[in-house]
Amino acid sequence: MRRRFRAFAVGAIGGAAVLALSASAAAASNTTTCSGELAPGSYGKVVVPEGAACLSEGPVTVHGGLFVGSGATFVLGSDEAPGDDGTITGGVRAVNAASVQIHFATINGGIDIQGGSGPFGGPFEITWNAIEDNHINGSVSIEGYNGFWFGFIRNHVNGSVRLNDNTLLDEDANEYVTNVIHGSLQCVGNSPEAQTGDSEGQENQVTGAKTGQCAKLH
Repeated sequence: MRRRFRAFAVGAIGGAAVLALSASAAAASNTTTCSGELAPGSYGKVVVPEGAACLSEGPVTVHGGLFVGSGATFVLGSDEAPGDDGTITGGVRAVNAASVQIHFATINGGIDIQGGSGPFGGPFEITWNAIEDNHINGSVSIEGYNGFWFGFIRNHVNGSVRLNDNTLLDEDANEYVTNVIHGSLQCVGNSPEAQTGDSEGQENQVTGAKTGQCAKLH
C-alpha cells in the first residue's frame, strides 16, 4: 500500500502549483493560514484550518510552530525525494487532523498529534500519517489516530516517543521501525499491532525503555 500512497502524495504536491493559494499573513501576529500550496520560504506560525489541505515541496522555515486543524491535511516533502525540506521550530500540533505527512525535516519542539478524522476524505480520498526521515528535538505523542495508514519510520528523536491507541483500516498500518530514539518508546493499544509491515525496516534503537507492542518488534 505504501507505493500507492507515494503516488498519490507526489502527484498532489506536483499539482499544488496550479491550485489557488490561500495563505494570509497577519502582520501583527505573523501567522500564515495555509490552504493550497505553501511556497518555499520563511514563515512565523503556520495554521492549516479545519478541512483545508496545505501542501509543500519545501524547503520551508517555520519559526512559530505548525498547527493542523480538524479534518485538515498537511504534507511536507516526500519519501521519494530525499533532501532538506526545512525546519519547523515551535513543534507540530494537530487535533483530529485527516493527515500529517512530514519528510526530511528538522522539528524543534516535538510532535503532538491527537485523534483523527477517519480513514476516508481529504485531497487523497484516503487519509494517512507519515512521519519519516526527520530529526525531532522534543517528545513525540501520536495517539488515537484513526486514518487508513500510519508510519513512523527512520526518524532521529531526542526525547520520548508515545505511539498509542492508533486504530487503522489497512492491515499493513502502524509501521514503527528504523528509528533512533534518545529516550523511551511506548506503543500500546494499536490496531493492527505495531509492525515492520512492507517497509523492510530495521529494529528501533532506543536508549530508554521500550515497552508495549514495540518491545517485541523483530
